[in-house]
Amino acid sequence: MATQTCTVLFTDLAGYTAAVARSDREQLRQLLLDHEALVEPVVSRYHGRVVKNLGDSFLCLFSSATDALRAAVDILERLGSTDSLNMRLALATGDVEPIDGDVFGETVNLAARVLSKTPAGEIWFSAGTHLCMNASEVPWEEVGTFHLKGIVGPQQVYRAVTSAICKLPPPVLTAAREGRLWRVRRGVELPTGLPTDAVILLEGFVPGSVELEGTVQALPSLDASSLWLAAWHITPADRFEWTDQGRGLVVGTPESLEAAIERTRRQTLADAGSDTLVFDLDNVVDMELVLSGLALPAVPFAQVVSAYSYELLSDGRWVHGSDRAAVRVDVSATGAVLMVLQPGVLINGRACSTGHKESLAHDTRIQVGDLTHTFRALESEHYLGVLVADSHQRLGVLSGQKAEIGRDPAHPGLTLADRPGQANLRWCSGSVASRARQTGFTLDRALVGRHQASFCLTEGGVELVPLHGRCPTYIMTSAEHALQRVTGPTMISLGDDVVVGTSVVGVRPG
Repeated sequence: MATQTCTVLFTDLAGYTAAVARSDREQLRQLLLDHEALVEPVVSRYHGRVVKNLGDSFLCLFSSATDALRAAVDILERLGSTDSLNMRLALATGDVEPIDGDVFGETVNLAARVLSKTPAGEIWFSAGTHLCMNASEVPWEEVGTFHLKGIVGPQQVYRAVTSAICKLPPPVLTAAREGRLWRVRRGVELPTGLPTDAVILLEGFVPGSVELEGTVQALPSLDASSLWLAAWHITPADRFEWTDQGRGLVVGTPESLEAAIERTRRQTLADAGSDTLVFDLDNVVDMELVLSGLALPAVPFAQVVSAYSYELLSDGRWVHGSDRAAVRVDVSATGAVLMVLQPGVLINGRACSTGHKESLAHDTRIQVGDLTHTFRALESEHYLGVLVADSHQRLGVLSGQKAEIGRDPAHPGLTLADRPGQANLRWCSGSVASRARQTGFTLDRALVGRHQASFCLTEGGVELVPLHGRCPTYIMTSAEHALQRVTGPTMISLGDDVVVGTSVVGVRPG
């Protein structure tokens, strides 16, 4: 049977299962009727058709990706006058196969999987829809890259932006929280004496205009990644010209932008006033053990692993298999390559779009949220390098107190990563790798013991004692690009870093 290229739109009533539990039959019937009354006329208005009504979900088909997105935006915009409904929508574009009034195929599956990731009140769509849409008609922004169940390979996902939504990108959100956001409005005198870490948000300017570029040139010399333009409708050419220079975009109407910044301001004030910090002066720590990054073992590893990958979350944790990751690092025998998975990531001060790839070189800086991770190449046969940034995961230690690190350390202890699963590993050929795979091999289990090493702050420095005979512990001082294996009790200094397995542990003053 012949296929046809269409855009599939799914609508879904968010929280329907919970509504079933707290509603009587008449209330549920009215909820479904409201859903139908909202969706069907809008779909028809934009030249689409409802293929299937599942009650709490509609499957709709459009011959135009732009019409489908406009219909989705229109549906969400109309929800403002409907108190009873809360909805999510998702789209994908590609070939579908009509059979007996229904449609099937990879595109339908993709739209359904994107829907499963879409938060309530939002519209997400696939890369195919993004390629087919008229990007000047529908405001949009990148969401990130996702691994979707049953869909081969990572999938780029985008968000259609309604007039009520403005998502502040992480650098802008952090700057607003920390009082570093400077708003430059069209027709208003430019600020002077800007701090070096200021983030500039340009508002009210026409994208691509001479006035906008003149304003940018008149600003103090700042890194391109510090410049953000607030825009609603923007042509692909103007978008590319702006972002290609490493500058950022905030997509939203002036009203939704103002509301987003105001919410951030109120939340910051609430956070500052809600907690009282009480310090017990008798228990001030003298040293901190800090999870400070990801160490990258060289491959091939022990005839078992030929390549591997890890993903970075915005809170500084390195994981694998997460849909919330901002970047991924892929390590092979040829080196390490970074791939951007979410918008808002800066590499060496330059804003990068999702899907951007870059080989890691010494001193490469990756900013995700409020943390900057720096790659330090190592002269070691065992490690390619480390990505270092002190995270919020730390253990306070008193002078003379012994503290352990490991996968299951004694108290007091700092627990190192023990990430389950093998999906991030690529295997060598041969029986050795086959046996390792069958027995549940992971890099964390192979390289880190339950009780790996202990630290104790003394008058002469920090005593580091390895506790595991097979899994090595290394010292990496700030002045060197090499690792020194610790084979017995060794004195190190506050400020040094210790490498164990895939973890970097920073030894910091309290």
